[in-house]
Amino acid sequence: MTSSITQSLTIEEFLKLPETKPASEYINGDIVQKPMPKGKHSRLQLRLCNSINLIAEPPQIACAFPELRCSFGIRSIVPDIAVFFWSRIPFDADGEVPNDFLFSPDWAIEILSPEQSSNRVIGNLLYCLENGCQLGWLIDPADRSILVFRPELPPLLLRGSDRPPVLESIDLELTVDGIFEWLKMTRN
Repeated sequence: MTSSITQSLTIEEFLKLPETKPASEYINGDIVQKPMPKGKHSRLQLRLCNSINLIAEPPQIACAFPELRCSFGIRSIVPDIAVFFWSRIPFDADGEVPNDFLFSPDWAIEILSPEQSSNRVIGNLLYCLENGCQLGWLIDPADRSILVFRPELPPLLLRGSDRPPVLESIDLELTVDGIFEWLKMTRN
């Protein structure tokens, strides 16, 4: 179960607090700790991040970051995967990735854990979309589905052989079934 602490902190004060494990998020003035990722969550996160980066990173189109804090507006959230177009990553003078991302990802991906509130996670995805994000996915391992969010379009529930949309310019062909096949690690 996620824990929520109500304190009178500003987002600036929250960002000065020590990081927690698992990560805490600042949502509408509340501090909410995310649940500890478990096996299915971790496996999907790893494989999806690797798949995106294999296609998008070498040509410098985009980069997927696992568990990256993104602070913008009145929230500081930690999507399971935050994907940024290369042109939006504020590399430092040495060409290194910065520590702080003070803007919304271009694509936010959340993998629902059994202990999480789906509405809280959907709220974060909608907030991202309201602040410049182009695509949001809510992956539900229990239901074997992906709920897709795009600006100014109704949510789209995908299952089976459906192909979830990805960011423009990323040549990644996935099916919902294919994503969940990553959970099978034994050979028959």
